[in-house]
Amino acid sequence: MLDDKSILVTGGTGSFGQRFVRTVLERHRPRRLVIFSRDELKQYEMQRGLDHECLRFFLGDVRDRARLQQAMHGIDYVVHAAALKQVPAAEYNPMECVKTNVHGAENVIDAALANDVERVIALSTDKAANPLNLYGATKLASDKLFVAGNNIAGGRPTRFSVVRYGNVVGSRGSVVPCFRSLLDEGATELPITDERMTRFWITLQQGVDFVLKSFERMYGGETFVPKIPSVRIIDVARAMAPDATTTVVGIRPGEKLHEVMCPADDSHLTLEFRDHYVIKPTIKFHNQDIDYATNVLGETGTPVPFQFEYQSGTNEHFLDVDEIRRVNHLAGL
Repeated sequence: MLDDKSILVTGGTGSFGQRFVRTVLERHRPRRLVIFSRDELKQYEMQRGLDHECLRFFLGDVRDRARLQQAMHGIDYVVHAAALKQVPAAEYNPMECVKTNVHGAENVIDAALANDVERVIALSTDKAANPLNLYGATKLASDKLFVAGNNIAGGRPTRFSVVRYGNVVGSRGSVVPCFRSLLDEGATELPITDERMTRFWITLQQGVDFVLKSFERMYGGETFVPKIPSVRIIDVARAMAPDATTTVVGIRPGEKLHEVMCPADDSHLTLEFRDHYVIKPTIKFHNQDIDYATNVLGETGTPVPFQFEYQSGTNEHFLDVDEIRRVNHLAGL
């Protein structure tokens, strides 16, 4: 699907962006693959590690609409991965988070429409469902903007969808690198926010694969949610350091005990497929009558029960300590 296509990734030097680029180069033959980010050092390091004639490195910030429009000239597909993601930092720097996550989303949409980009997928987060913190609230606003972008498109060919998933194992700022750093420094005690805390668990490669599959499945307007396991944070600590003690340090500002990816309030819009859920748009697009129960690939979904909620604390699939170790190993941790 991506062969001979031009693709742009915002936040392309981040954890997701780097794995996405490597995966696309391994599996496809794109005409052009543009890494758009504001970090010149990471771009330099990424250029040194990847030698491919289709790669282009654009310095720029999603806050800069003109630069985005220039970068998207001739682009077919866009993955929007750029965001300010640290929950405590967002609480203390709210307007910076809004500028990047909300205004940046608006700029991506406008640039895609101006360049007649075919398909755009925006990365979301479980924190956007029933948001408690500012980061989640900005990502919910971003999700709504991308869904509504299909209506703004009018007669243009551009279509927008959202992919929402949980904590990526080993991503920057997540608990696994935090624990690993402490253990490497000789710590015999690990800090636990709350022994009851649970999270959805997905590897970086699984996230990339799900985004690539969503490009094939999308009509535009869907929020795609993968079926993934949950973990108990106390089990993550036990998997990494069975002999270490734990200390409860309390939940951080804006943090939840459990995460939600499909809220109960959206149950009337949620369809269950074999390996994922789809949350249909709340609005009807002008001159479009889409049956989201059958996707572009012909896969069929069924409505979930009333008040169904896909939540990490009540998930049917939990990883035990040994399974967490295996997933961490697969993730290279």
